[in-house]
Amino acid sequence: MGNRLEGRVAIVTGAGRGIGRGVAHQLAEEGCAVVVNDFGGALDGSGGDIGPADEVVNEIRAAGGQAAAHYGDISKFEDCAALAQTAMDEFGRLDILCHVAGILRDRMVFNMTEEEWDAVLAVHLKGAFNTVRNAVGPMLEQGHGRIILFSSGSGLGSSGQANYSAAKEGMVGFARALARELGPYGITANAVYPGGNTRMTQSVPTAASELRAQAGIIRSGRAASSDEWPEDGPQPRDPENNAPTVTWLASEAGGAINGQVIGCSGWQASRYSVRQGTRSVAKAGYWTVDELRRAVPLQLTAGVANPAPARVEQPKQ
Repeated sequence: MGNRLEGRVAIVTGAGRGIGRGVAHQLAEEGCAVVVNDFGGALDGSGGDIGPADEVVNEIRAAGGQAAAHYGDISKFEDCAALAQTAMDEFGRLDILCHVAGILRDRMVFNMTEEEWDAVLAVHLKGAFNTVRNAVGPMLEQGHGRIILFSSGSGLGSSGQANYSAAKEGMVGFARALARELGPYGITANAVYPGGNTRMTQSVPTAASELRAQAGIIRSGRAASSDEWPEDGPQPRDPENNAPTVTWLASEAGGAINGQVIGCSGWQASRYSVRQGTRSVAKAGYWTVDELRRAVPLQLTAGVANPAPARVEQPKQ
């Protein structure tokens, strides 16, 4: 075990499985006490099981670390208040928040229900607010904090995931706003684009991906082929690959990074550019629609690919 986070206390949501589990273990290995939050629900957010959180807590303790379990639903503000209080009651402080938890309700937008939209945004985006709002009090009192929100490359636009994409891109804006608001108080906030072969990625049927490709619909990201790496060794898609980058962001040295989007998928770390204008057209005075009809395709969007070329037939609803 290391000591980069000795004396620090972290909350990790969605820590019972997959990427969150790897983050919780890595933080604990660096001396951090960890509150393992996991509702224990199915991939769509239904159900509930204390088993996943308890299992990770027992593993951390067996390795000589400190951990406590919390089974609250982060889409509920009062559960997140109890989550932050658990950290204070068990360990006396709260330094790090890693919001990893998420669900999927994949559906093309013309078939998506209001409940499917609301459920995904409630866990991902409202869950980000709920956890941050309740964790930031102790951080402000301490003059120290690390907030790491798990976004996704799908936030750039992923077919069949309008709800998920909206929630994940919203989290990037939230992290950047937090960085400006909380930076003067010694609290950093960053978003990460994780990746891994988890139950979430496994839930996307191969047939669905093939149909999207045949329709010319571009889906962000690329999963490594199973035959690119030997089966008996580490894999780029191992969920645990995300943990070292996240742990470094949570450390003292990581405090130099604020308001950024960091990619931690596979065997690399990446920094994504801040969104800004890449090309402009201008004139002295108002544009006419006819002028824009010529200027936009010839100058403003020249060479930009359409992510989903037009089709004649209408979707079935």
